[in-house]
Amino acid sequence: MAIEAPISKFKKNNLKMYIVACLVFAAVFAYDGYLSKYEWSHRRSFYEKHIKEGKPDDTMKFNQITPIILVVLAVVLFGRFRVLKDGRLLADENELILGDREKIPFNSIQKIDKTNFDSKGHFVITYKDKNGNEINRKLSDKTYDNLTAVLDHLVAKIS
Repeated sequence: MAIEAPISKFKKNNLKMYIVACLVFAAVFAYDGYLSKYEWSHRRSFYEKHIKEGKPDDTMKFNQITPIILVVLAVVLFGRFRVLKDGRLLADENELILGDREKIPFNSIQKIDKTNFDSKGHFVITYKDKNGNEINRKLSDKTYDNLTAVLDHLVAKIS
């Protein structure tokens, strides 16, 4: 019986909030940096204060450059959201599957440190990879939902 732990709503909602915040701040800075020069603008005083002899000062330059950076950051975060949206952790009969790329066979797991699971919501799996290197992998309930069931399944399979 395979147990699935999808990407947590906490992580998805945080990404959505970051995207919205980037776009809101980009709009505010763009308004001050580009639209404050018009007479109809409610921020005309900002424009007059920060343009000296037809040249923008550092504050105005900041307000003109920042929206571009924030929109690019929002696009990157949206791409990250699209990649993570369907991500999951799957514990089947023989291995732990993290996303589409990483598979950890149960026989390579050396220990599971779950001392911080109740208080902080994460546990650490120590396993050996194909090259014999010992790797610690931290799994958090802020990253995956239904992690308690996965941990119980892992403990049952390992012991």
